Amino acid sequence: MIPTPEHNERMAKMTFASVYPHYVTKVERKGRTKEELHEVITWLTGFDDVQIQDLIDKKVTFEEFFAKAKLHPNAEMITGTICGYKIQEIDNPLTKQVRYLDKLVDELAKGKKMAKILR
Repeated sequence: MIPTPEHNERMAKMTFASVYPHYVTKVERKGRTKEELHEVITWLTGFDDVQIQDLIDKKVTFEEFFAKAKLHPNAEMITGTICGYKIQEIDNPLTKQVRYLDKLVDELAKGKKMAKILR
């Protein structure tokens, strides 16, 4: 499936704060911790716990979130399918970055070892 321009726009305008609680619920329901979630977010974006909370408090969009992030050099190694989209086939850079984060959260929730998640 290829994301439509409307899908890409919706992803850009979605706030990180609106999705973050779902990430926490997903990983905790599977026996992982909020600290592990933050480790994954930090690896991908370079944000520490204080910065993550600040971005949540400011209700930044994913567009603003990833504009401020320092994406990990190995982020391009994140491949596979998430929400029906093959990450490596997504052309829009922002949508791809959001899906990178989704994929890492998914891998964490599925019980993958942290060393495998943090390529």
